[in-house]
Amino acid sequence: MEDLVKKGSLRLHWAADHMPVLMDIRKRFIDEQPLAGLKIGMALHTEAKTGMLAVTLADAGAKIRLASCNPLSTDDSVAAALRDEYGLDVYAKKWETESEYYNNLNTVLNMAPDFIIDDGADLISMVHTSRKDVLPGVKAANEETTTGVQRLRAMAKDGVLKFPVLDVNDAKMKFMFDNRYGTGQSAFDGWMTATNLIVAGKRLVVAGYGWCGKGVAMRAKGLGASVIVTEVDPIKAIEAKMDGFEVMPMAKAAAVADIIITVTGCKDVVAEEAIRVMKDGCVMGNVGHFDNEISKTALDACSSSKERVRDFIDEYRMNDGRRLYLIAEGRLMNLAAGQGHPAEIMDMSFATQALGLVHMVNNYERMDNTVHAVPASIDSEIASIKLRSMGVEIDSLTNEQITYMSGWEEGT
Repeated sequence: MEDLVKKGSLRLHWAADHMPVLMDIRKRFIDEQPLAGLKIGMALHTEAKTGMLAVTLADAGAKIRLASCNPLSTDDSVAAALRDEYGLDVYAKKWETESEYYNNLNTVLNMAPDFIIDDGADLISMVHTSRKDVLPGVKAANEETTTGVQRLRAMAKDGVLKFPVLDVNDAKMKFMFDNRYGTGQSAFDGWMTATNLIVAGKRLVVAGYGWCGKGVAMRAKGLGASVIVTEVDPIKAIEAKMDGFEVMPMAKAAAVADIIITVTGCKDVVAEEAIRVMKDGCVMGNVGHFDNEISKTALDACSSSKERVRDFIDEYRMNDGRRLYLIAEGRLMNLAAGQGHPAEIMDMSFATQALGLVHMVNNYERMDNTVHAVPASIDSEIASIKLRSMGVEIDSLTNEQITYMSGWEEGT
């Protein structure tokens, strides 16, 4: 146990050393105590970068209780160090069963949180369904990821969302960097750890061309793959085509794919129709939030056996003899098999979470029970701190330019 705590402690300190924006905010929070006396319930991937966000919020005066938002994404060494070195309440472990996963979320809610930070909206959903006993005390929440925001917007549309939620996912300092560069790099970190196979020279299918899909396609191209994109949005499909990628339906793409990576936020993206035409040896992985993008029901229906052939790879032997491979049980392979997004990327995302939470604490009483955008001022503040940490200077507008940009009189 001592070695596990030491390993986690070193990972936390390494993350902190590479998260200058969040650490700048942490110093400010220690002095200002903007969260003094508040209880914060968190469901996030429990690894080193998340750990430093939790430490930052605790240093701001909050009582923290943290669980994972995914059964496979916890770094057990970090969870142990957060408990032992920082005294935080952490309820998470790698390879959680479904029962353990929901028990841990319930334990977070047992503290009757004032505010919630969620990733995927499972915690918020439970507050509105099975744990309505804590609902009266929850003042507001933050949501980290695309899938969670989609669920929350549906709740707001149906009129069942009972408190305001901040959409951290769609903040510029989150999606432009985390979703694109973070997902793009971490997807292949997980891929290499899980498979130890090359990408170059293979036909790689990226399902979904949102910001995350763009990042995966960009990195796959850089690694030497021939990239095919599948989409349901005609605008995104045109964008992918003009970015130089082949575009086709999944059923056609699956027939020629060596590798398939899903990143859509939707279910059954790889369904039975695609599975039946895949080549022998095709490897599938997912970097969308939930484990339903690649249909395991369809894989089971089409296969005669399943075997764990590497730590994070299951081989499905098809009834016709083909072998298909699924990484990390269809869960987030970048966190289950890898270490998630780079620290410098999560620095910006979690700085947005920290400042966004303080914004909600100060403003929730004046906000409707719907999904709200992160104020542009928070994006700008985080960008300015990040640039300073990188030693980058930029220009600023003169007063004359400001007048010109805000006026209409001056033309040709």
